[in-house]
Amino acid sequence: MWHIRAFEELDVRTLEEIYRLRVSVFVVEQACAYQEIDGLDPECTHIYRTDDTGIIAYLRIVHGSPISIGRVIVRADRRSSGVGQALMGQAMDYVHTHFKGERIYLHGQAHLEKFYQSLGFRTTSEVHLEDGIPHIDMEYKEEWA
Repeated sequence: MWHIRAFEELDVRTLEEIYRLRVSVFVVEQACAYQEIDGLDPECTHIYRTDDTGIIAYLRIVHGSPISIGRVIVRADRRSSGVGQALMGQAMDYVHTHFKGERIYLHGQAHLEKFYQSLGFRTTSEVHLEDGIPHIDMEYKEEWA
């Protein structure tokens, strides 16, 4: 089941599960010590998918200029199942509905470049290290798709 929630709409248990998933992948699995809970969540729309085991995919849309998509994550046991593409589809639909015509920014891990390009994103930077992990900047504009 898909969920689209403002920060204030997240109950404490759901927020804890989101944070636990983000930390387990971005901090523990990737062995990257950084401030994962960064204070931006209250300004975001949170999109996530659940099944009977809990949250299996998550991302946040940061409201700003430009709009950005971040913290894109699929739980390890659900990777390569298509849920990542469906998650991004939910995000793109949300942005098209609520921010029609706005450019979308994404700062993603470089190994996912082709995945994001398949969704219509264009690479706008060279590969660079962030917290020791190769990243790229990407943008999406509706007329590019």
